[in-house]
Amino acid sequence: MTPLSEVEFESLSVDRIIDQLLAPSAEHRSFCITCSFQAEDMVVLDFLRRRLPNIPVLFLDTGYHFAETYAYRDRMVKAWKLNIHNLTAKQSVAEQEVQWGILNRTDPTRCCHLRKVEPLFQALEDFDVWFTGLRREQSPTRKNLNVLEHHELPSGKKLLKVSPLAGWTWGQVWKYTAEHSIDFLPLYDFGYRSIGCEPCTAIPAEGTDARSGRWGGRKLECGIHTESKRDDG
Repeated sequence: MTPLSEVEFESLSVDRIIDQLLAPSAEHRSFCITCSFQAEDMVVLDFLRRRLPNIPVLFLDTGYHFAETYAYRDRMVKAWKLNIHNLTAKQSVAEQEVQWGILNRTDPTRCCHLRKVEPLFQALEDFDVWFTGLRREQSPTRKNLNVLEHHELPSGKKLLKVSPLAGWTWGQVWKYTAEHSIDFLPLYDFGYRSIGCEPCTAIPAEGTDARSGRWGGRKLECGIHTESKRDDG
């Protein structure tokens, strides 16, 4: 299989994106996917698990998720036999709140850094290719997202970040889940469009982007997709 340029990846189907990255020339690469068990992540995971059934699935277990998220995670881990890696912060929720108070109210950026960014970046040290369910349509902060991006972690570790659904619409995501009978997180039925930790997630207002309901409108990103250094070459 002839290697393609990164620009050429932009026009490929999800199947072809993944197949190109799994070509024999990449046999020594280690792969993972970050998964919050939202619809986009489940679509990417469905494509991947048919090829890499044991791919590490990295879940950021912040301790603040909705009960529905934990229940759905456990259900899908069992149904799809996922190789789940539950990533936790150095401190428990109780320990953090004793030391810092309720950070998700006073300093949500610090809370996200401690409970999401640090655990994920440490885990990513073991991988070469990082799959995500990011889409450009999700928020203004993601409008320049590329299917393939080279990123460098604060440690200096370099890896390839892959977002196969970068150009997909919300409608395409739901069409895929329906056509492939993928169970989805029940919170979508209540009007949620982007689902993170319970204290920092609200139903977005009509006509706003999916992530406008996060962090009370104070920010749009937790940091896991903005604190690594993107190399645009």
